[in-house]
Amino acid sequence: MDNQASITNNAFRQLRQKANAANSDIRDQLVSDIYANAHELCADVVTYKDRNQLMRTYRLDRILTSPIWGFPIMLLMLGTVFWLTIAGANVPSAMIASFFGWIEGYLTAGFEAVHAPDWLHGILILGFFRGTSWVVSVMLPPMAIFFPAFALLENFGYLPRVAFNMDRLFKKSGGHGKQALTMSMGFGCNAAAIMSTRIIESPRERMLAILTNNFVPCNGRWPTLILLASLFMTVGVASQFHTLTTALILMGMVLLGIVVTLTVSWVMSRTALKGVPTHYTLELPPYRKPLIMKTILIASKDKSWSVLKRAVVVAAPAGIITWILGNVYVGDTSVLNHMAAFFDPFAHMLGLDGFILMAFILGLPANEIVLPILLMGYLSSGAMVDVEGLSDIKDIFLNQGWTWLTALNMMLFSLLHYPCGTTLINIYKETRSPKWTFLSFLIPTGIAIAVTFVVAQVARALGWA
Repeated sequence: MDNQASITNNAFRQLRQKANAANSDIRDQLVSDIYANAHELCADVVTYKDRNQLMRTYRLDRILTSPIWGFPIMLLMLGTVFWLTIAGANVPSAMIASFFGWIEGYLTAGFEAVHAPDWLHGILILGFFRGTSWVVSVMLPPMAIFFPAFALLENFGYLPRVAFNMDRLFKKSGGHGKQALTMSMGFGCNAAAIMSTRIIESPRERMLAILTNNFVPCNGRWPTLILLASLFMTVGVASQFHTLTTALILMGMVLLGIVVTLTVSWVMSRTALKGVPTHYTLELPPYRKPLIMKTILIASKDKSWSVLKRAVVVAAPAGIITWILGNVYVGDTSVLNHMAAFFDPFAHMLGLDGFILMAFILGLPANEIVLPILLMGYLSSGAMVDVEGLSDIKDIFLNQGWTWLTALNMMLFSLLHYPCGTTLINIYKETRSPKWTFLSFLIPTGIAIAVTFVVAQVARALGWA
């Protein structure tokens, strides 16, 4: 009887698979027929003032949506945006940091003039002000380049072609082509990208987009990725190629994040979120010349400023908490150092150390404060810190026993770990489900731990670290 039941179940499963495949073929045929009929109707009744523009659109689409050239061009475009962001953000970021340092000097003098207690100066200036100024200085310049660049591509009409190209991959993984657009938003801010998933009509596919959006690095993680890539991954590269090499390394990280996104979507669509992918019928708009200045101003106002404002609101209290932990002592050691010692054995298995893991935990409100918390822990300064240059930061890391493996695994953990507090709040607001919010935290955290553990153990087994 058991064998007969097994045979019956296998036969039923095969029939269901054939039925699903047949249904998919029927849907594809229906969509193709609808498109063909619409094309014929348009050809009969629609006249074009500029047929040359229409032909230019068709010619460009043959290249930009080509199965052969579409993906290489996408990667080239993305790499160019990364290169511009890296090359253009360093100088203004340093200038903004210097400006805040100048203001801090006057604020400190004012506190000393009124004989304010040290603890008040520590909380308000060394915690609140420094934490906020770090977030502004590291976030504003990259956002001022990244968001307008993406907005220009959108106004040109290229981003819908990206969604069209990615639809094939997302459909195979059980997702939706529009997930490519929400994923692109995640490069700027995962919290904003969660809200953008409203464009996906299917609740199942929208949930897939929400669960996987965190696997693309947001603006708060770019400083960590850029810094560690430039300090440890470009060793031996000629100085004139440092920026290009850093951009290529970041491209590799982004591709890894996309692979993880597709893999998790594939697994979830066959387990907890089973279902048949819906079709993505997208009307590709004509290419047009973007209004450059208007686009830059609108993107800076609507996206850069709003994201920066949310990050500051979240990061400011975190700076205060970090200062308190660094200045409250149990015995001869601060609470911050006690936390690092507690996490160190587990962190070592992941190729990290206790201070790194502690920095990620305290950085839950905003990824932008992970680096200053880490530096503060290493220097035992009891305050959010800044340093004079990249060489100083590298010296601090090397003195703490860092190797290329430490830097690589911190980059991997930063790429894959749980969403920031703002993103988790948005996930709960959009899903109204504690279960899915918790899974949004648990899934990336488990993947980050597994990946860093495997990399660390393999590297050590082969004698590379």
